[in-house]
Amino acid sequence: MASIKIPTPLRVYTGNQAEVTVTGSTVGQALDSLIAQHPDLKTHLYQEDRLRNFVNVFLGDEDIRFLQGVDTAIAPDAKLRIIPSIAGGARV
Repeated sequence: MASIKIPTPLRVYTGNQAEVTVTGSTVGQALDSLIAQHPDLKTHLYQEDRLRNFVNVFLGDEDIRFLQGVDTAIAPDAKLRIIPSIAGGARV
């Protein structure tokens, strides 16, 4: 089955699981499966029906935004990763 690696800040919503097994033949279906298992994640991943701007989803080493987005097809044993954008820093 496909799986999604969960970043540390979101693990509180997955019962501290670092990786969740999901079903689906597209990235969007896999994310739907993740949210069905852990509904509290939805507001952290989506704004209305779209992935939040600061939420990056990778299929292997590829950002899905440069593929077909949530419509990107995945293999049954796909490895997805959610990587939140990090902003900030200080000028020196």
